[in-house]
Amino acid sequence: MRVFVTGASGWIGSVVVSELIGAGHEVIGLARSDASAEALMAAGALVQRGNLEDLESLRAGARASDGVVHLAYIHDFSQFDENARIDLEAIKAFGAELEGSGKPLVIAGGIAGLTPGQVSTERDVVAPDHPLRARAVSEETALALAGRGVRASTVRLAPTVHGDGDHGFMATIVAAARDKGVSAYVGDGSNRWPGVHRLDAAQLFRLAVEQAPAGSVLHGIADEGVPLRSVAEVIGRQLDIPVVSLAPAQAAEHFGWIGHLLAADIPSSSTLTRELLGWQPIAPGLIEDLEKGHYFR
Repeated sequence: MRVFVTGASGWIGSVVVSELIGAGHEVIGLARSDASAEALMAAGALVQRGNLEDLESLRAGARASDGVVHLAYIHDFSQFDENARIDLEAIKAFGAELEGSGKPLVIAGGIAGLTPGQVSTERDVVAPDHPLRARAVSEETALALAGRGVRASTVRLAPTVHGDGDHGFMATIVAAARDKGVSAYVGDGSNRWPGVHRLDAAQLFRLAVEQAPAGSVLHGIADEGVPLRSVAEVIGRQLDIPVVSLAPAQAAEHFGWIGHLLAADIPSSSTLTRELLGWQPIAPGLIEDLEKGHYFR
């Protein structure tokens, strides 16, 4: 297959590109800069210049391909609703191009917004009044394309997609610990976060392109729920600093922009995904990955 990938030069997208090419597929990657284009060509991919707001470029990439993996997203929480709108318009553009073709459209989503405090599954949905509802509309719009002849599916990723080179949640938590001189967790630290290594996530995107039935909701979850106190203890040991508990009101000052998220208890399951596609994560789990030390170099 020839697969059009948005976010193709990103931290997750680059390994999705490698996974697809390694499985014998051809990749066209969306590139908004010369540096991204060069990285894609070096990886063996073709290049489609454009960005998420260039809908004609998105449609051209989809038109030239046998399927689409949509990974790109503008991660600026200060403009959440606007970025969700841009994402939605991109999905609508893909849908207009792929309608009636039977081709796959795989989008990336997340588990944020699913019911906290219980193990969420692929059958759960975001409540209509949830603050993150705008992002969930993208998922619903994509899945509705299954009724218009598109083999659409969504891969909901764990909040921490980890691995060497990560600049996301785990790297931010480590940076806060190094800056403050203590490794902190919120409350008693028993609240759980799921995780997935980026190599396992990349394999799931490939399987979704190849196999996922139309309308599938998939969970990119390897660790169902890691207590954040356990994360703090590894960080404290690696940096040789004390491990401390914070009250929820202190979290934002200590951790910065992710402070309000770190008291969330959001375990999640991928049992249905594994049964459907035969996906079996084999890369290190979150704690093992932290113990490897690359987050602390």
